[in-house]
Amino acid sequence: QVQLVESGGGSVQAGGSLRLSCAASENTYRRYYMGWFRQTLGKEREGVATIDKDGVTRYADSVKGRFTISQENAKNTLYLQMNSLKPEDTGMYYCAAGSSALRGSWLFSRAAYAYWGQGTQVTVSS
Repeated sequence: QVQLVESGGGSVQAGGSLRLSCAASENTYRRYYMGWFRQTLGKEREGVATIDKDGVTRYADSVKGRFTISQENAKNTLYLQMNSLKPEDTGMYYCAAGSSALRGSWLFSRAAYAYWGQGTQVTVSS
């Protein structure tokens, strides 16, 4: 089973940028779809951005135009570039991998993913 390790979180002021990384223990290209999720205190974990096995990317409306999901297959690494950060982007960010037949908007569901990283904290101050 694939193991995932996130890094790159931290504290930043509103309007700033961060790039999160997720290192996978094996090559995920065309074998897994991948996603970034975030969770804040008292709220359910929500999908932020996904990339399917064909490389098609999708974003939650709240981050569209500000966040970019990408993967570097040679390094088995998934990224989330976050620009124009807002205080409401604060939370624990998790990367996830799945290999079911689900596609499209189904990839924003936590149930679509079998493998999760431990998370990295992002804090945006106003």
